[in-house]
Amino acid sequence: MAIEPTDLNLFTPISIIGFRRMILATVGTEPYPFNRLMTWIGALIERGFLDEEMVVQYGSCTHLPPGVKCYQHLKTDLFDRLSAQARITISHCDEKAIAQLDRSGNPYILVPRAQCYKEHIDDRQIELALSLAQVGVPIAWSPGDLVRFLASPQRLSLPTIKAAANDTLSQRLNNLAG
Repeated sequence: MAIEPTDLNLFTPISIIGFRRMILATVGTEPYPFNRLMTWIGALIERGFLDEEMVVQYGSCTHLPPGVKCYQHLKTDLFDRLSAQARITISHCDEKAIAQLDRSGNPYILVPRAQCYKEHIDDRQIELALSLAQVGVPIAWSPGDLVRFLASPQRLSLPTIKAAANDTLSQRLNNLAG
């Protein structure tokens, strides 16, 4: 019996490559808890928007979502393996994190830490997120943004981000120069 193209949806990553894909969330190593992101993830799990395995690197968070596999810290080699296995990565918005995520080749969405919630000493992640959003990098400002991204993930490579950022900067400078 021949397999028809419509039958291909029966095959999953489990049956093809022997492991289950998952979602990875990482908050980095800042000494400030990022409980807002953990609360968002917990709410999405409770409401059924996250129904696959969830691995969380929680750093200094004091609130953890229910039913997730947790690591306080991840060494680079384990982070790279988990990131490569992840269907999607949800990450804090940090330059180093973006470079690490780019290596995985998988879609990611960034969630900036905010000073007003005592998640960071300043708003540099908000500022970076605003700039990255202008060039098309997926940024979550709310749990709804995460839901939309999970339903339709997209990936931008670091070279694409750099090129778009250069174009945006050039346009701004040209506008200033008149």
